[in-house]
Amino acid sequence: MKKNKIFFYASLVILALVVFGACGCGYTSRSCIYPTGTNIAIRPFANKINISDETSEHRRLISYFPLLETKVTNAVVDRFILDGNLKVSRLDNADLILEGEITRYQRDALQYSENNEDVKEYRVTIFVTISLRDAGTDKIVWQESNFAGDATYYSQGSLAKSETSAVESAISDLSRRIVERVVESW
Repeated sequence: MKKNKIFFYASLVILALVVFGACGCGYTSRSCIYPTGTNIAIRPFANKINISDETSEHRRLISYFPLLETKVTNAVVDRFILDGNLKVSRLDNADLILEGEITRYQRDALQYSENNEDVKEYRVTIFVTISLRDAGTDKIVWQESNFAGDATYYSQGSLAKSETSAVESAISDLSRRIVERVVESW
């Protein structure tokens, strides 16, 4: 009888340890940085690119892409919705406010043709300055300059695509990086 009681209590202890141990195990990609912040407002990005800047001796003017700031803003909003860690909301309901400015657009030659006269591959990079503000205290949580998203494209051959489609890919990369910076700051 004593052996049965000891076995019974030992079984209960082992069962309790297994149940409580299993409940404590797990992984989440939820942000630990902002435990009270569940809503984020994204202010429209401003386009602060100076299109009259000289970029190199080969190209005098920076390319201008109409509605670039709108496309970046929409891509960031869409990416937050896809991510799901923070709910996109209006300013009056937000715990956090994301602000940004597009500061520079850059196109660099990566690969030349055999005769070294034509560029075969380019890299497009979009630079922004972003900041995250606590809506309750109106204090800046963090701010970063020269935050970038990029994409490469071929201008010739079977893999050729337009600079415009590369810009769309760079915007997608930039929005992904911005959301990761906000959500996964650890």
